[in-house]
Amino acid sequence: MEKKIDSLLSEMTLNEKIGQMTQVRHFDDISEEDIKSKFIGSVIHTQGPLPGNSAKEWQEKFTGLQKKALSTRLGIPLLFGVDAVHGQNTYEGATIFPHNIGLGATRNAELVEKAARITALESQATGFNWVFSPCIAIPYNEKWGRVYEAFSESTELTNELTVASVKGHQGMLSDTHTVMATAKHFVGDGSTDYGVEGGETSLQSEEIKARLISPYKVAVENGIGAIMASFNTLFGKAMHAHKAMITDTLKIGMGFEGIVVSDWKGYSRFGEFEIINAGIDIVMAVDGDLDLFQNGLKQAVQTNQVSEERINDAVRRILRQKFRLGLFENPYPDTSLVQKIGIQEHRDVARQAVRESLVLLKNEKNILPISKSTSKIVVIGEHANSTGLQSGGWTVNWQGTHESYKGATTILSGIESLAEGEVIYDADASGNHFDADVAIVVVGEPPYAEFFGDIGHESNSLTLTMSDNHQNYINTYSTNGVQTIVVFISGRPMVVTEQIERSTAFVAAWLPGSEGNGIAEVLFGDYNFKGKLPHTWPKSMEDFNGKFGPNYWDETSEILFPLGYGLEY
Repeated sequence: MEKKIDSLLSEMTLNEKIGQMTQVRHFDDISEEDIKSKFIGSVIHTQGPLPGNSAKEWQEKFTGLQKKALSTRLGIPLLFGVDAVHGQNTYEGATIFPHNIGLGATRNAELVEKAARITALESQATGFNWVFSPCIAIPYNEKWGRVYEAFSESTELTNELTVASVKGHQGMLSDTHTVMATAKHFVGDGSTDYGVEGGETSLQSEEIKARLISPYKVAVENGIGAIMASFNTLFGKAMHAHKAMITDTLKIGMGFEGIVVSDWKGYSRFGEFEIINAGIDIVMAVDGDLDLFQNGLKQAVQTNQVSEERINDAVRRILRQKFRLGLFENPYPDTSLVQKIGIQEHRDVARQAVRESLVLLKNEKNILPISKSTSKIVVIGEHANSTGLQSGGWTVNWQGTHESYKGATTILSGIESLAEGEVIYDADASGNHFDADVAIVVVGEPPYAEFFGDIGHESNSLTLTMSDNHQNYINTYSTNGVQTIVVFISGRPMVVTEQIERSTAFVAAWLPGSEGNGIAEVLFGDYNFKGKLPHTWPKSMEDFNGKFGPNYWDETSEILFPLGYGLEY
């Protein structure tokens, strides 16, 4: 393979090499002819116009683009990448798993591997051979809007589940059922001061080495194909332009032979050709960056600001992964996989993940499990009847959706399917059904992703406490003597100490994804609680006065529940 790479590389012009280092969107940013004329090496699908109305049309769209790439002088195939972070979440009708924080609560590496394998298959079924997952950050502050994308604040648990995720996604790599995985975001994305997305990570070198680097080591050791650079700065320098970390630590120190890919608009945002010298191999040249990147890098090479050796190293890494994926022999998606999207077998695994992710924080009077013969159950809260709200960000849309989407089951429908008595749905707690035997109050955060999920970001009014409306839902029923079970839908631990005190039982359900009925199966006792907290749970807002939130390694915080806490029946 290395001989093939060297042979191909020796035939390439500078324009063709820079083309391989270019990643574009398949809509708005380019015409189909640009694939051929600008020698594009990879395509990203993200928020924006869809490739088609069905998986078959998605495949046909990407097959058309692939044919353009193969019609070039050297016929080098395209990589197609997608942010499939909890299932193939850009395709409505795919199986959507709990976000990584929920998978972290399962502590079940075998289950994480199965979820990744299904995600890979359904991604291939919609035309992709590369996913930007898993996120293996170590979150330091719940104010960060991407806490849910990471498995845990525990490095040891993150290491274990990283290995499982890489194995599940990549398999044999050349198999048409698998994809190239991407560990992200290197490095320090989850440990910025005050949890600011893209902020400064001011940790000492020893702590970075001890807590943040290890998951990348195990990812590299298990053959991860790509690693994405982070938006944050480290020691005052943008990670995208941090040669000491990307080249010296990751590529040389860890022996990483794969692709280092930039994040969104990495070229124009973080120093242009400096990021190439630092070790970035593929650039997301999106939102107007395409000509800026290609022309700018060409000029930098011609003026000796970037060496031809650095360009060759980048292209060699890209070609290596394309050979490993078998794209030169099988460049097109497998049409037979379309029928596998969202099948019951896949949903059964996702439902198991939901069940095992649930963490029981309180169960007063043994109110749980609920008897199926209970005469009257009232279910409260809009989160109970929306698969969009229960799934969080990166679901159908980048920032998620408030509406239900195809193929998914709500928490309410799961309760209705198992309860033998009367089930009343009181969306906003205005129905006053105080004669109910039990109230199940489903409350939580709205969907969000990236910057827009940061607590304190100018785009939102998010806080680390429950909204007034949702507090009122709980208060309305608990103060009127109804036994109240709270199912809390969130992307992070939050300050809900008072709400836990007011409830009879309290369940941390994270962001369960498409299989909401899995929650009911545990509430009614078909299965026991298995989930254990993947994070320390805060007690009060005073825990967030400093740069970081409460963590298991920081003994100065007066926490509510420790890492690993979780009750059972």
